[in-house]
Amino acid sequence: AFAGRASQDSPMSFIVHWLITAVALVVADWALPGVRIGSGLALALAAVVLGFVNALVRPVLVVLTLPLTVLTLGLFYLVVNGLAFALAAALVPGFSVASLGSAIAGALIVSVVSAVVGWVAR
Repeated sequence: AFAGRASQDSPMSFIVHWLITAVALVVADWALPGVRIGSGLALALAAVVLGFVNALVRPVLVVLTLPLTVLTLGLFYLVVNGLAFALAAALVPGFSVASLGSAIAGALIVSVVSAVVGWVAR
């Protein structure tokens, strides 16, 4: 790591990742009529819960759905990401997703925006 840069395991790294996810969720809320975040508190909680769901639940879903993902040449992975996004919305009051399609689109937007903001922030 470079001097002055947070290591991957530092609290600062967690905060930066959380902020990037929050920005990405705001973009999804703005861009998609089927994704709604009702308050700043819901946004903050949604960013944390989405991080935990992506770290703990999504890997299990990926393994369980691997044959279907291979059969669809990877396209089912979008559904897995959407399911993880919908689960986070179900767990956080004030964060809602209207349909599986909205969840898939929301997960895609959050992934792309997080990648771009993370790349720019480097």
